[in-house]
Parts: sequence; structure tokens; C-alpha cells
Amino acid sequence: MLYLDYGRTDGNWIPNKNGGNENLEAIEFFKHLNSIVSKRGSGAMVIAEESTAWPKVTHAPEDGGLGFTFKWNMGWMHDFLEYMKLDPYFRKYNHHKMTFGMTYAASENFILVLSHDEVVHLKCSMINKMPGEYDDKFANLKAGYTFMMTHPGKKLLFMGQDFGQWHEWDEKVSLDWYLANEDLHRDLQNYVRDLLKLYRQYPALYRLDSDWNGFEWINANDGDRSIFSYVRKDETGKKNLLVICNFTPVERPDYCVGVPKRGNFTLVLDNVHGMYHRGEGAPVYRSKKQECDGRPYSFQYPLPPYGTAVFKF
Repeated sequence: MLYLDYGRTDGNWIPNKNGGNENLEAIEFFKHLNSIVSKRGSGAMVIAEESTAWPKVTHAPEDGGLGFTFKWNMGWMHDFLEYMKLDPYFRKYNHHKMTFGMTYAASENFILVLSHDEVVHLKCSMINKMPGEYDDKFANLKAGYTFMMTHPGKKLLFMGQDFGQWHEWDEKVSLDWYLANEDLHRDLQNYVRDLLKLYRQYPALYRLDSDWNGFEWINANDGDRSIFSYVRKDETGKKNLLVICNFTPVERPDYCVGVPKRGNFTLVLDNVHGMYHRGEGAPVYRSKKQECDGRPYSFQYPLPPYGTAVFKF
């Protein structure tokens, strides 16, 4: 709707009054529609599935934007899935696929989307996209979902992908709910449930999604080990989260992570235990003055294969 020449060859479209290819009437329609929806204050959201580089899709009309509530982050989705499908050995050569999304994360109000489109038409379900043997697929998916849920942007996960539906989505049949009774599938479903609880409990994971102040890389360049570490913050700065994701089956028994301050770092979720509810049995690590990752303080933590760890501080 935004382009007069979309899907048309030269000579089969007419430029607008300014000589451009923008559909000026459609642009005004979107601005008006989104303004009305916003002013009604009903809580309704208008979400754009827009895959070109059209600017300010979610910015206010008075600032030259289209006024949508959110925009699907198609670029992040493609990069994320291409990375996750790789054999872990080759992930070190594609490390940038997981970091590139942060270069533009604050430009729009994004949704990180794993929709029905990604699990149909011979594209495989999420669990079947994962490399490795049977157990490895579940470990990979846990790491991937952890990265997704702690990355800036709202979330969309298509039904059945939370418990590891094996076959592609088919609108003619029910989901394979019986799988949720099998150990690894049930464990994956419980882990996704814990990720959602973590998300709701810590505003750092959503309050500053489109603000550079809500995210800070600790180490974005550990490509050789395929490990990502970063901090999520809210506007108070009092309930920060440190996130570590290991995307190889290699154990790091003395993994050292740099941190911005001295203090206690309490493990609130990992890939083995899920969420430590009400802090029961949660290990606490104290940082010491020792440089790591370009930070003045650090602590060591035993990072398991495909390990994920979220600490509060």
C-alpha cells in the first residue's frame, strides 16, 4: 500500500504529484487510522508487517511517522533463524547475525516475530530447525528462546513451538499436545513458561525496549566461543539483569564475565533449573576487582554446554 510501484514493472505505474513512488493517499490513510485508534485509548494495537526500509513506521504522525504501535522485525527474524540452524561449529563465522539487530533496535517499536510463516511450507518447525542429535535440538532451542526473550523488542512465538512441535503447522489438524507429556518436550515447555515469568517479573526486559539506555553489551565479540553477554536495564537502574548465552555444546567450567560494578549477582534462571522461584537455592556470585571484557570487575561462573544464565544485580 505504501508504494505505487510495488510489484509493478517500469511503465505500469504512475508517479505521485511529486514525481516519487510513494502512495501519498495510503500514507495519509495510515496516519489518520492510527491517530484515531491511539486517541480512543482502548488499548488496541495496530501492528505493521513491513519488510522494506520505510522510515518511522512506529513514530507519531506529527513527527513524520505512520503512527503504528509496533512493527514486525523481519530482519532480526531472518538473521536469528539463519544462525540457529547452523551447526555450532560454523556459528563463530556468523556471530554478527545475532548482534546486527542491536544496531537498529531503537529505530522503531519492534516485535521479534516467530510467526506461522516461519513454521510452514517446508520451513520446518522450530525444534526441527535446530542442529544436532535429539537432545541437542532441545538445548539449542532453550538457548535461542533465552536470547529472544531477553533481547529488546516485544515477542511473538507461534503456537506449538513452546513445547517442541515436531511437524510443521497444519491448519487441518490439532497440535501434537501429547508431546507435552514426554520428558524433553515438557522440560522445554516449562522452560518457556519460566522465561515468560521472568519477563513479567523484571521490567528491565520490556520498559526500555526502544531506548539505548535499556541495553548494554558486555561482550558482543566473543565469536570464537559463540557466547553473548549483555545487560538489560529499566529506568530505575535498580533491578538490572545480566544475560549470558552459550551457543555451542562446549562446557566453560571457569567462564569469566566482566561486570560494571562490585556486588552480588544472583542467578535467577538457567537452562538446567529454569527459574529459581522466590530465590530458593539460587547461587550468588560476588564480583571482584579484576578486569574482564573491558570492565573493571568480574566473576567466574561454570557455564554448561548450550548454557544460559540470567543474573539479577
